[in-house]
Amino acid sequence: MTEILARPSVRPDETQAISARTGLSEAQLERLVHSFYAKVRDDDLLGPIFAARISDWEPHLEKMVAFWSSVTLKTGRYHGRPVPAHLPLPIEGEHFERWLMLFRQTAKEICRPEGAALVIEAAERIARSLRMATELARSMPGAEPVLR
Repeated sequence: MTEILARPSVRPDETQAISARTGLSEAQLERLVHSFYAKVRDDDLLGPIFAARISDWEPHLEKMVAFWSSVTLKTGRYHGRPVPAHLPLPIEGEHFERWLMLFRQTAKEICRPEGAALVIEAAERIARSLRMATELARSMPGAEPVLR
């Protein structure tokens, strides 16, 4: 049985269809995000990067739930700009690989196979985009890439 979404969607029919097909819901995405970031905080490679920038985790986790809700359930809840937020971070290819490994692992633990496949596909696409943007920005000091 599909859980009722806790927050309204800008595309309720599409959101409901995705939820029915994948088993994803706001509650499940919240479990995914909280479990994933618990692993990130404990990770020797990623943990220090986050610890240096986030002292109050609750707002970050809420923002990430809204992000994944928008990306996977098409709810339109996230209105941020992830590329500029990631440009100043000291991250390289190994960080993206570790992030993806932890995300894949957590998605498979939390989600039904159909839901895990959807969030993992999105995570891989997002990681590629962020990695390309950060590498481009570093190759052109002083120029922020315009991604619209």
